[in-house]
Amino acid sequence: MFHGNISPEIAKGIRILRQRIKIDEPILDKTLNIATWNIREFGKKARYQRSIHYIAEILSRFDLIAIVELRENLEDFNKVMDILGPYWRTIFSDIAMDLGGNKERIAYLYDKRVLTFTGLAAEADPIRKKNKDGEYVPTITWWRSPYLASFRAGKFDFVVLTAHIRWGKNENDRKQALENLADWIEKRRKSEHVVNKDLIVMGDFNIPKTDDKLYKAITKHGLEMPNSLRGKHGSNLAKNKRYDQILYFRNQSKPFNDKGGIVDFYQDDWRALYPEEEFSSMTKNKFTYQISDHLPLWVQLDVWSDDFEIDKLISG
Repeated sequence: MFHGNISPEIAKGIRILRQRIKIDEPILDKTLNIATWNIREFGKKARYQRSIHYIAEILSRFDLIAIVELRENLEDFNKVMDILGPYWRTIFSDIAMDLGGNKERIAYLYDKRVLTFTGLAAEADPIRKKNKDGEYVPTITWWRSPYLASFRAGKFDFVVLTAHIRWGKNENDRKQALENLADWIEKRRKSEHVVNKDLIVMGDFNIPKTDDKLYKAITKHGLEMPNSLRGKHGSNLAKNKRYDQILYFRNQSKPFNDKGGIVDFYQDDWRALYPEEEFSSMTKNKFTYQISDHLPLWVQLDVWSDDFEIDKLISG
């Protein structure tokens, strides 16, 4: 981290933020903290200097982060990368050329001292079928294309797929989009020569709770929530909606330990981070456009276990 020559006021805010965002520290080559975070409209409008430092401070608590709602303009994103320092790398998708996807990207930030990018970075190509004219045409369409990338940490090779499911006109729109994604993931998982079957699925799925038809749609083929996230509060500021998810297939390697949850940078008090004497016009809603209206969701993985090697030998 390199916050540089910041003002005493910003430094005070960072100190308060650090007190709020303490999580279990990973152990190099043994454990890994991964997160998904929807940073509201990041890049649509320039943020305050202190907001850039706050976002960088939060991101620095993890080793790999999937960022959702990164917009076309990367200027503020690049400022965050500069603060994080030279060990951090990023992989990000392009925007859709139409307006349907809100000109959003998905980005992966990772600490190269902890993880290695192993070469796969791609949007989820919609499933196609041959029509009566012999042309292969998509059977589904994405409002915003899910984005996947492959990594290695310790002895664990894995692929992360991140999505931002559209809100839609009603829940049925979301249900169909979630089922389409679940079917795509299942088809990929069953492919004989797919690059790495250890798949972690995460992002903003706009699922209010985990016992409704929307959650059942994305988990229809066996995706599950790690035990460390069961019973946790939601990832919205009120902590009562489970919009964001981290999911995996239990019959894969079992890297998740008992650590995970949300990082509550808000704590029902945004004034401590944006003092009234300097930000008299700041409201809670404006605050969400400076940091976010979502809290990061994270889990810790065990990435250096002899059990992985033994399981591979047994399975051949």
